[in-house]
Amino acid sequence: MALLVAGYSFWGKERIVVAVAERGELRQAVVASGRVRTPQRIEVAAQISARVVAVKVREGDAVTAGQTMVQLDDTEWRASAAQARASLAQAEAKQRQLDRLGRPVAEQSVQQAEANAQQAKRQLERVGELVAKGFYSTAQLDDARRNAQVADSQWQAAKLQLTSNQPGGSEAQVVRSNVEQARAALAVAEARLTYATLTAPGAGRVLTRSVEAGDMVQPGKVLLTVAPKGDTELTAQIDEKNLALLQLGQTALASADAYPGENFTAAVTYIAPAVDAQRGSVEIRLRVAEPPAYLKHEMTVSIDIASAHRTDTLIVPADVIRDQASGQPWVMVVRDGVAQRQPVKLGIRGAGRVEILDGVVAGEALAAASQNLAEGRKVVTANRK
Repeated sequence: MALLVAGYSFWGKERIVVAVAERGELRQAVVASGRVRTPQRIEVAAQISARVVAVKVREGDAVTAGQTMVQLDDTEWRASAAQARASLAQAEAKQRQLDRLGRPVAEQSVQQAEANAQQAKRQLERVGELVAKGFYSTAQLDDARRNAQVADSQWQAAKLQLTSNQPGGSEAQVVRSNVEQARAALAVAEARLTYATLTAPGAGRVLTRSVEAGDMVQPGKVLLTVAPKGDTELTAQIDEKNLALLQLGQTALASADAYPGENFTAAVTYIAPAVDAQRGSVEIRLRVAEPPAYLKHEMTVSIDIASAHRTDTLIVPADVIRDQASGQPWVMVVRDGVAQRQPVKLGIRGAGRVEILDGVVAGEALAAASQNLAEGRKVVTANRK
């Protein structure tokens, strides 16, 4: 309210309009202009070349984590996965065959080869004795020796085969390697098959859609843009002179410039540790627990942060305070019809009003700082209307 000052002589006294100190409620706030910041947008793109079979979401739709949004033609990838699955089954069957038949057969072959080698060795010994007695010729001894050598070689080969079939053997390693390769090929085929189904990476809302059923898409082409569900924040630059008034957890009342009649609440969650020297400001962020549906990314908002609140305190208009910047504020108070200079101790500041902690009592009349009134001057007062 503007201060009306009327000064004129009234029986030698100056008549002035004054404000009266009153007790009441006062709210101190930091007001700023900021912007809405929503969680980072996610671009959903194709990873394979394929034809679009179906698009199951529209712009503005809410989605949940894992929900199918776009289905590509997966005929080729299903066939590849089936082929890889068959190759794995074949490799695993070979491994089972080695475990169940290969080793037992190799063990039997070693036993048989050992028996043959021992028999050939004994036969060589008998032929040698008979040749020494003149019953057999040396040619028969050569045949017996050759038979013994062949049998021993077969025995050694059987033992090598058995060793190869053991878990750490070369044959077992080859079979195991084939199984691992088949499993890896199946994993690749199944991964490519999943590329044909584009799902929501998390809960959120579809912002843009640039694909239709029947389109041919290439790897890297962005089909949808999704805003993930998360905390909506307000960001603002606060003049550094108000830094002392800010604290984490303070509540604020905000409104979007596009919807000035709609208000929503927020809370201070971040105060930058450093001041921006270029702008002389400090960045703050406020969390919006329940953002209204109309809030959009980068929307301009007005923010009113409640920094202090008094339910019953002594309040005077801000325009009666003099020399606030000096650190020794004072007021011109009218007592018994005489203007007196009175030092005061100030508290919080609200919209055009200031809390008085000491120096003035409720009901006292105060002259505006713009009033050129000398101390000791006799005056007649009229209250502001």
